[in-house]
Amino acid sequence: MPENTKLTNASSAAKSATRKPATDAGSETTSATELDARMITAIQAAADKKAIDPLMLDLRPIANFTDFFLITSGANIRQVQAIADEIVERLKRSGNAAQRVEGYAGGEWVLVDYGDFVVHIFEDKARHFYDLERLWREAARVELKPEYLNDDRGFTRDES
Repeated sequence: MPENTKLTNASSAAKSATRKPATDAGSETTSATELDARMITAIQAAADKKAIDPLMLDLRPIANFTDFFLITSGANIRQVQAIADEIVERLKRSGNAAQRVEGYAGGEWVLVDYGDFVVHIFEDKARHFYDLERLWREAARVELKPEYLNDDRGFTRDES
């Protein structure tokens, strides 16, 4: 295992050890002030490509492989790939290259791994099928500030 990976895992474990576990499945909300600039950049990049229903989950109390999930979706495969491209490109320009990108060619579910946060971009039907929000329901949801979502450009699913 590379030395920097050991440090990252040890750092995550130390952070997790000091966290209070979630008390009620899915009901806890984490403050957006805990998000770093890279995560905010990823959220804004997704919103600029009109990502559907961005959601940030705080996994620190319940997982040791990453701290946060950003889950969002696109209306079709081309939009999913465009969202992934925008996130990867913006973070790369700021000196934060993705550790890995998976599923891009198929475009149904693209995973972009930044170590302490992982971005999941789904085609809308695939998001409902895999339902990560349900699978990780013990994770606290992070309240996303409107300025992160670029409200005048982003949109969400109409539930009516």
